[in-house]
Amino acid sequence: MDSKENNAVSGMPELVGQSPAFLQMMESIRQVAPTQITVLITGESGTGKEMVARTIHHLSPRNGNALITVNCGAIPEGILESELFGHEKGAFTGATDARKGYFELAHQGTIFLDEIGEMPLATQVKLLRVLESRSFMRVGGSRSIEVDARVLAATNKNLELAVQQGDFRKDLFFRLNAVHIPVPPLRERKEDIRLFVRYFTGDICERNRIPEPAWTEEALDFLVHYHWPGNIRELRNVVERLIVLERGRPVDAELVQKHMPDGETERLPMVIQHTNEQTERELIYRALLDIRVALEDLRRLMVGYHERHLGQSAWVAGSHEIVHEKPVNEQETLLTIQELEKQQMEKALELYKNNRRQAAKALGIGERTLYRKLKEYGLD
Repeated sequence: MDSKENNAVSGMPELVGQSPAFLQMMESIRQVAPTQITVLITGESGTGKEMVARTIHHLSPRNGNALITVNCGAIPEGILESELFGHEKGAFTGATDARKGYFELAHQGTIFLDEIGEMPLATQVKLLRVLESRSFMRVGGSRSIEVDARVLAATNKNLELAVQQGDFRKDLFFRLNAVHIPVPPLRERKEDIRLFVRYFTGDICERNRIPEPAWTEEALDFLVHYHWPGNIRELRNVVERLIVLERGRPVDAELVQKHMPDGETERLPMVIQHTNEQTERELIYRALLDIRVALEDLRRLMVGYHERHLGQSAWVAGSHEIVHEKPVNEQETLLTIQELEKQQMEKALELYKNNRRQAAKALGIGERTLYRKLKEYGLD
């Protein structure tokens, strides 16, 4: 899809995509945008629900007026009602002047209620009245104020389940759910990941005045096959971190993996074809890892025993090193956990021919942790 097709108004944030799930969502947006109907936008965190709301507003007849965004989960319960509907002078301690709320500020425009599932029940009652009568009263006021504001709402919660559990009003749910637009997670839009990377790269480089780096196909494949639990927000964060820290360096798969969230890369699909000899060596190495875990458990037991029966003077508190009360002979000499850890990393790197991704996976740690440990032990 031509990116210009997604850009209804010059300068508006761009919705990017060409996948069937994206195209279906865009068709729903185009159908509801010119109307005044209330829309409920649902989807996981980071999927771009606010972007959908902005697009609906920009494609609507109200685009010349304000779009007011309210995060209902970020405003404390005690002041949410005042923030939404305003208050009169003297309504409560600290109310030294009358103040308009978000609904008044959104008059003839659009109000976007994000995280609507976090709204307290008492405030839900007043919101329902606004949707039904297009009027409300400020906190501490006695005069009814009419308002013409289109309401868009979003949530990452299952509101039907919240209704069943008594956490959300059924009548309000039906009012908000006049039209429902689900925003698909990024894992269901894998065809769009390359487009997002291209778009984010251009935007980030322009904002930070950084030369655009070249992306290898292997690097893009790596991103496409990742599961992205944080969705589009997480993808942008990874691309931004990589571009800013590497400053124009060509991006390959190894560089991408270096900047992935710690502990997440082992979930990526990885196809390894082992020979019989490699399989046997991996089994031996796994046995060594089990021994390492057993030694660590034994060390903890010994620390506990000495602390209970001999006092903490027999051990260095907070240290990995074992300190004996009397000299030990050569047969009793023990390796510290740090020394053992260093040896295991050396063996892992040797076993996997310095492939740090495979070595980190075998050791059961994230690759960023492995990078840090290698530098710490002088193995980098």
